[in-house]
Amino acid sequence: MSNKLHHGDCLEVMPTLDADSIDSIVSDPPYGLSFMGKGWDHGVPSVEFWSEALRVAKPGAHLLAFGGTRTFHRLTVAIEDAGWEIRDCVMWVYGSGFPKSHDVSKAIDKAAGAEREVVGQAKSGIAKGDTTFGDDNWAGKNRTVYGLTAPATDAAKQWEGWGTALKPAWEPIIVARKPLIGTVAANVLAHGTGGINVDGCRVGTDELKGKVYNNNNTGWKCTSAPSTIYGNEQGRWPANLIHDGSDDVTAGFPNAGGGFGKRGALNGGATSWGFKGEMQEVAYGDSGSAARFFYCAKASKADRDEGCEGMELRLPVDGADKLTEQDRRKGEGITRQPSRNNHPTVKPTALMRYLCKLVTPLNGIILDPFMGSGSTGKAATLEGFNFIGIDLSAEYVAIAQARIDAATKQIAEQLQYGSS
Repeated sequence: MSNKLHHGDCLEVMPTLDADSIDSIVSDPPYGLSFMGKGWDHGVPSVEFWSEALRVAKPGAHLLAFGGTRTFHRLTVAIEDAGWEIRDCVMWVYGSGFPKSHDVSKAIDKAAGAEREVVGQAKSGIAKGDTTFGDDNWAGKNRTVYGLTAPATDAAKQWEGWGTALKPAWEPIIVARKPLIGTVAANVLAHGTGGINVDGCRVGTDELKGKVYNNNNTGWKCTSAPSTIYGNEQGRWPANLIHDGSDDVTAGFPNAGGGFGKRGALNGGATSWGFKGEMQEVAYGDSGSAARFFYCAKASKADRDEGCEGMELRLPVDGADKLTEQDRRKGEGITRQPSRNNHPTVKPTALMRYLCKLVTPLNGIILDPFMGSGSTGKAATLEGFNFIGIDLSAEYVAIAQARIDAATKQIAEQLQYGSS
């Protein structure tokens, strides 16, 4: 297992890599939203980026690229125009997003130069007991009190309660593949790429009981109470939906019993996948909404900062070096907390481990041309893959190196403990 991190422009670094040498590309590129004023997020990576990525990828290698809901169509087109085959789009659904909305009523009063009357107070930040973002030790602390105001002008009163944006609740992950050479079988045997690791990424659940088909050769009848349970002991087939397990998300899925499907009967004979005879209604032995999808919460504070213990605390905004500065999201009064890993879009390790494992063969090399603070590299290391990362920011490369070093140490300690 090896890791190599590059500080530089990926369009300058990728040409130094050998053609057909990368087993998978897992990346969180810029969304083109000018997120938090970041200069690197002013545009979606164009065709030239993905063309060079295509050159270094092995035939059949998969590309997973996160996108923003407003701009991922441009990302998808750029990837496709570069020569990649678009295979799917995974939805990562979560309940912890904050609406970045502009209060229309306040904007009208501000434009009119009218002062709004303070009519109450509210608190921002994390509610006590909410551990969505990490330990309850810090939940509820560092909250900001801000004033609730009433509209001052008639026009503002008319538009009270109006905003400009919805609450963000999901992110797309583009799934693409470099064209195969020949059949899937031939490509996999020649290059080790082309398929996805279905069994390695099945959605495990205690309720799923793997059982075989009934061996009754007399044939199966369709009944309302099926006598046979069909499933896989390893879990359900990985889906193109991932969620964070939050109440907001799971409430949207009914808590149902096992699903039903039609399976071909054995009477009358069967050839290949063409079953003859009557169809049997067969139950899948799982239940509950969480049994059906892989779930992973957003990155916790502990996950973000692991390996960065020796680094200074910083706010995740350009030029914000004062920890007392209140950097509020528009219209919400929410203060961002300082952290040692101050990258603003850190993805959770569990999610990145799952994605790396889904598309990367054993001992494969994963490339992330937009590495950021190294979430893909940390995940790749913990899964035993080799990793190549590239980023324009020296600060983020240093953070990525620290996080990957911590993961490497963790693996070494596990191996040592296991052999002792």
